[in-house]
Amino acid sequence: MRILGIDPGLERIGYGVVDRNGSRLNTIAYGLIETPRINLPDRVRIVHESVLQIIDQHQPDAIATERLLFTVNKTNAMDVAKSLGVVLLASSLRGLPWAEYSPPEVKQSVVGIGNADKKQVQFMVTKLLNLEKTPKPDDVADALAVAITHAFRSRVPLRA
Repeated sequence: MRILGIDPGLERIGYGVVDRNGSRLNTIAYGLIETPRINLPDRVRIVHESVLQIIDQHQPDAIATERLLFTVNKTNAMDVAKSLGVVLLASSLRGLPWAEYSPPEVKQSVVGIGNADKKQVQFMVTKLLNLEKTPKPDDVADALAVAITHAFRSRVPLRA
């Protein structure tokens, strides 16, 4: 099974592509989609086109995103939700199943503790994926953590 994990955002969207073969995880690709500070419709178009390009290049079997939780900045939350909407549109256009995980679910899956801190998650992402160094920035490590979570929790058939 190949999973595209996405850490939603508007200015910076982390992504990570992970294969699960049995209990083994392999990193295929990871990176950051960045949008310039231009008008919102053009920013979300950039996100949409970038996600389609990643899907077409890496052919995932599923997409998983981190659930948006905002308590302070409601304006930012709405813009990030619009960006997430075009990620879901890309998933739908390519016929891919989508899953969403809350931050505590991701932390529980990756670290074993639902209230783990960011450094613990980054450490475990690096170890579980056998990476030489911690993926940067945080958005990328978070996206890989979401992909790992889906790999651990999903019942999708294994990739041949």
